[in-house]
Amino acid sequence: MSILIGTVIGFILGLTGAGGSILAVPLLMAGLDWPITQAATVSLLAVAVAAAVGALMAWRHSYVRYRTATFIAVIGVMVAPFGIRVANTLQPSMLIIIFSIVLGIVAIRMFRSAVIASKEATIVRATVDGEGEPCSGKICKLNPLSGRLIWNWGTLCLLGLVGTATGFLSGLLGVGGGFVIVPALRATTPLSIHSAIATSLMAIALISTGTVVSGLMEGRSLPLEVALPFVAGTVSGMALGRVAAPYIADHKLQKGFSLLVLAVSMSMMVHALARF
Repeated sequence: MSILIGTVIGFILGLTGAGGSILAVPLLMAGLDWPITQAATVSLLAVAVAAAVGALMAWRHSYVRYRTATFIAVIGVMVAPFGIRVANTLQPSMLIIIFSIVLGIVAIRMFRSAVIASKEATIVRATVDGEGEPCSGKICKLNPLSGRLIWNWGTLCLLGLVGTATGFLSGLLGVGGGFVIVPALRATTPLSIHSAIATSLMAIALISTGTVVSGLMEGRSLPLEVALPFVAGTVSGMALGRVAAPYIADHKLQKGFSLLVLAVSMSMMVHALARF
């Protein structure tokens, strides 16, 4: 079952990018009858591996802003333990309700993005190629000579907030946080959409790895007999998704996926409310 779930998640990742990993937690909960905290830990391990693979592929073809990704990741890893501790104090039903709300927000944003910017919906995060079109953000500036971000207090504060939000959500819900990093980079920097995605993948890989380690230090378990087959299935499914992506990955696929995520969100909400 763990291999099957991992393959499904990996296939979704190959088609839709890192954002597809947000379904890993609810699928692990449903398929293996795990509590959300256990599913979150195993999910993050697969997210870390998948994002690392995507970042390595993007490194060859695009521009991974490794300084930006590292800074976001350092802040995120520092904040993640607080998210884990908050999760440990909440009732499972309340944690599921919070997760379903986040899931719903992600679904609505994805659907809106597919409608407004249908061209960008064809971009597969794991296989970004080239710089692409610049984003619209004007707050952070690029050095016209080097093309790198100009590091000032404004940039530090903004990227610090991105890292804080990503790390906290990673620890609290076991999500990678690409749905936070990519929109934030697009809204505040003139980086290209490809560069924003590639940078996000590197940050996600680092934050997810750090959060898994923090979770183990906080007393969470990581059953390798289930986690490793799940990761293997995820990597295999991701390869299959990449092969299929050029034929079916477009704005219609993103709309369909967003509706699926919204349906999962509503189902989780109903079940969680029924437990009160």
